[in-house]
Amino acid sequence: MADLSTTVAKRASRTRWMLLAPALIILVLAASGPLLITLVYSFLTPGDYGGVVWKFSTDGWFNVFAQRDIFDDTLGWSDAHLSILWRSIKLSLMTTLACLFFGVPTAYFIATRPKQQRDMWMLLIMIPFWTNLLIRTFAILELIRNEGTINTLLLWLGIIDAPIQMLYTEGSILLGMLYVYLPLMVLPVYASMERLDFSLVEAGYDLYATRFQVLRRVIMPLVKPGVIAGSILVFVPSLGAYVTPRVMGGGNQLMLGNLIELQFGQGRNWPLGAALSITLLVIVMVALIFYVRTAGKEDAHHG
Repeated sequence: MADLSTTVAKRASRTRWMLLAPALIILVLAASGPLLITLVYSFLTPGDYGGVVWKFSTDGWFNVFAQRDIFDDTLGWSDAHLSILWRSIKLSLMTTLACLFFGVPTAYFIATRPKQQRDMWMLLIMIPFWTNLLIRTFAILELIRNEGTINTLLLWLGIIDAPIQMLYTEGSILLGMLYVYLPLMVLPVYASMERLDFSLVEAGYDLYATRFQVLRRVIMPLVKPGVIAGSILVFVPSLGAYVTPRVMGGGNQLMLGNLIELQFGQGRNWPLGAALSITLLVIVMVALIFYVRTAGKEDAHHG
């Protein structure tokens, strides 16, 4: 009898592995494979006209944070790379905070509408996703360029005498990424608020709590999982953004995604580009680990 149960268990295990095999193969070839190639390239020598030479070298990783002086061969920090890395992290955090600032009230507004109206409001939030990212970015560019809608309106009203330079700045990149990634904050926060028991909000008001106290001590703790999920969904793509910084920042405000593309293109330094890509991956993994641990603590607290 024991032998029969063992045979059945082995057969069931073999069946599960056979069913999982296609997905595992896809994950290895389509996900892990390219990452492994990128990791290998980061430890090779750059070719003269792009590509790599199959000779082990750590210069790619060394040049991520440091550089040698071309005259006396002294070591120093790679100020350009560190500046771009800091700008990428800073703008990603600012984009996340801006999306949080505008996304939470938007989600709350939709969640408090009558049920028959919520689908319409959510449709309005989703409409930008139906348009190409590049087109959406150019739409924002048209608004803030020197001859754009905002400057033209301000000049017509006599508020300014000359166009305000808003394009090709960090502020323009922030505005573009806010417009692009705001729905990614609204959707998970709305999903949490839709399940919120609003009788708790009414109870807070009955206990003479102010609106801010109700928001801080009743609403935000209950929708915290949605806020964390939305923050991760905004921060991760913002950190590796390429199109929006390229269009809105021009060539003056590079972010990490633009720097990586530059190394694989005009820079012809594939190992450095690969090392920068892995660095970006590590930063994203740290953010995801923080999310998993925070969400786990939240579940344990409410469990």
